[in-house]
Amino acid sequence: MAGPAEKTSAYRERNSTADRALDILGMFTDEVPVLSGSAVAAKLGVAKSTAYRYLQSLVTNRFLEEAPGGGFRLGLKVLELARLARRTYGLSEVAAPVMTDLAEAVHETVLLTRRTGNLVVCLDRAESQTHRVRISYERGSTLPLNAGASALALLAWSDRAEVEAVLRSTPLQRFTPATLTEVPDVLKRLDQIRDDGYAMTRAEVDPEVLGIAAPIRDESGTVAAAISVAALATRVAPGEEQAIVDKVLAAAGQISERLLLTTQ
Repeated sequence: MAGPAEKTSAYRERNSTADRALDILGMFTDEVPVLSGSAVAAKLGVAKSTAYRYLQSLVTNRFLEEAPGGGFRLGLKVLELARLARRTYGLSEVAAPVMTDLAEAVHETVLLTRRTGNLVVCLDRAESQTHRVRISYERGSTLPLNAGASALALLAWSDRAEVEAVLRSTPLQRFTPATLTEVPDVLKRLDQIRDDGYAMTRAEVDPEVLGIAAPIRDESGTVAAAISVAALATRVAPGEEQAIVDKVLAAAGQISERLLLTTQ
């Protein structure tokens, strides 16, 4: 039976080997898809024989495989782990870092919303550390179907007949003088939003709040959610609106790309 000193030594060796294995996996990049044993030895500062021992251990466990032209490339075990990791990410998790970046870039509140039937639900929100705006949208709360950039962006890319049926079967509440409550008016607005590629609203739900929203698409290209900025209108000059629109569209594109990666 191994004594305490031997057990400690063995643990440290296992720990050291694991560290070196992680160091090797971290050496792969888009520019360096294949590594040579010599390059690994030089990077780790160890003898070539030691580097090859680490490499062969990774090959045996399928984290690496020998490349056809020589050297080593990532193995199938890495792909299996990547697929498993992607399955664990939900929409909120995928969108969260992009939402945080957008909130800091525009210095305003960012919302993530999704539509289910005649309900629009706020899934998540990110707050700017610079500005905060008092709005009606909290995580898990439902939003009006006929007002606000988020809801209109979600409706604009939905099936026209379904949207009209939902609007006619749902009481369209007026929140401010700017709220649209007639179905033909809402449908006309949706056409314009589709043409523009984004939705922009002013004081349609909360007085003095400017909303800018863009659609998020899933792997099939279907609009699955919307990301929006909710800002105090007086803080945004007319000439600054387009800059926010561009950032919201870019964020929607990033989240759509991340959703696509999680399903590949």
